[in-house]
Amino acid sequence: MKKLLIFLLILGALAIIVGGWFVSTRNALVAQDEQVKSAWAQVENVYQRRLDLIHNLVSTVKGVADFEQTTLTQVIQARAQATQISPEAVQNAINDPQAFQKFQAAQGALSSALSRLMVVVERYPELKANQNFLQLQSQLEGTENRIAVERRRFNEVAQNYNTAIRRFPASLVASMSGFAARPYFAAEPGAAQAPKVDFSKPAESRP
Repeated sequence: MKKLLIFLLILGALAIIVGGWFVSTRNALVAQDEQVKSAWAQVENVYQRRLDLIHNLVSTVKGVADFEQTTLTQVIQARAQATQISPEAVQNAINDPQAFQKFQAAQGALSSALSRLMVVVERYPELKANQNFLQLQSQLEGTENRIAVERRRFNEVAQNYNTAIRRFPASLVASMSGFAARPYFAAEPGAAQAPKVDFSKPAESRP
């Protein structure tokens, strides 16, 4: 009887230890998952700010006579493509690798179109004298830098979380609790740097 009592006490102690470890590990994974969601929310914010700025930038550029319409149209279409993704789909993109890839592709296409627009802008010196345009340019440049920062931060916290749910024995808790890996931002071809938004060079004369 005494041995049985000791056995039950040991078993109970082990159950408490294991249960405590399970709860503690799960709480730690929850905290890391929330960090990923918070980082993703920041990514959403900076991309949305860029969409707003590009809308205003396009409106300003439209006012310039004889501006190259092909490049401007590409930016307008790329922005429209990026805004077609619903806020709910964007918010849930970190739960769906395909949706995440679609979001990144749309933003990448917009970055490329914007880069081409900025090259063309150099042929129109009157834009350099437009105070509204100069303010938008400055804000857009800061936003592009912020996008790079927030993307890098998201990848860092996502990597920490993904590593945590794969490590044994925490992986047991992750699989039992439904924790899934998060996707990463991948480097786009030719996008090692944020789109160049630099108007410091002397503008070329319009042909």
